[in-house]
Amino acid sequence: MTAPGPPGERRLYRICDAMHLLSMSRSVIYEQIRAGRLRSVTQGRTRLIPASAISDYIDLLEQEARAA
Repeated sequence: MTAPGPPGERRLYRICDAMHLLSMSRSVIYEQIRAGRLRSVTQGRTRLIPASAISDYIDLLEQEARAA
């Protein structure tokens, strides 16, 4: 179990927030989730993207860019 971050540090982002952070459209975000490239969780009917999943996704993109 990970310790909570400092107060005010967001750990979960709504899809619209992830869209802005990653500069991607809603449909691309959902495509990446379906493909298993971007992790998400659900709380009730809300789909949320953990901050760690956003970092991992950016790392994945950087790895793919280096390999190309």
